[in-house]
Amino acid sequence: MLLIDSHCHAGRGDGLTGPWDTDAPLRPYLAWADEAGIQRTVIFAAFHSDYAVANRQVAQLVRQQPERFYGFAFVHAQRDRGRVLDLVRTAVEEYGFVGIKLHRYDARISREVCDVARAFRLPVLYDVVGETSVVDLLATQYPDVNFIIPHLGSFSDDWRAQTSLIDYLVRCPNIYTDTSGVRRFDILQRAVARAGASKFLFGSDGPWLHPGVELSKIYALHLNEVDFQKVTSGNLLRLIGRVRSAVGEGAGRRVAVAAAPTAEQWRDPWLVGGEG
Repeated sequence: MLLIDSHCHAGRGDGLTGPWDTDAPLRPYLAWADEAGIQRTVIFAAFHSDYAVANRQVAQLVRQQPERFYGFAFVHAQRDRGRVLDLVRTAVEEYGFVGIKLHRYDARISREVCDVARAFRLPVLYDVVGETSVVDLLATQYPDVNFIIPHLGSFSDDWRAQTSLIDYLVRCPNIYTDTSGVRRFDILQRAVARAGASKFLFGSDGPWLHPGVELSKIYALHLNEVDFQKVTSGNLLRLIGRVRSAVGEGAGRRVAVAAAPTAEQWRDPWLVGGEG
């Protein structure tokens, strides 16, 4: 039975803030994955100040072991505004990548990113960092784009975010999640029971989390064989099976005007006092 890890960082960052922007070495991860019986892995960059550079690193890794890796293009919704289409076109048409990755730690998702994903029919792996309310907007504004919200909505064990995401998984056909880093097993168990195995992708958040340990949670769910295969490979293969390997030059006309920079702290204009 094919086992695919749908969430793993790879390559070197150019910062020294923490492991996430310093280095994501694959050698120990691959040994752990082999031990756990994981045959394939989705990889994307560590945090970086230039994702064009970081994506090239990932492309080299994919090129070296194409039978082992799928690549996702990492983008920064604000810093890359105006060039997201070019970044993704290179990633898909030259590198053979099959998805987009972005993180609210960098910037909140933009229409530009979603429009590019729509053009290529790419799944979008977007870490909302607990800000699950945006999922409603993504689901309704882009019903033809599939979004994977990792960690059941929160890597930091925000149970409010994780339980709220369950409702979106149940009622929004294009919203999915992955199991990486979900430590509250009771919430994971309840989420699968309510939303169904078709909405979940096994992921580890390697190389920093052990893929075998993360996979053990999937075994602990005691899924039937069909559902187990959906979570560990089938759902991902279905999502990336829609990807267009190329789009015409006219795709640029269907991409929203690049988002302007926004304030670091999100604010609801209806809740901010003293402003007209």
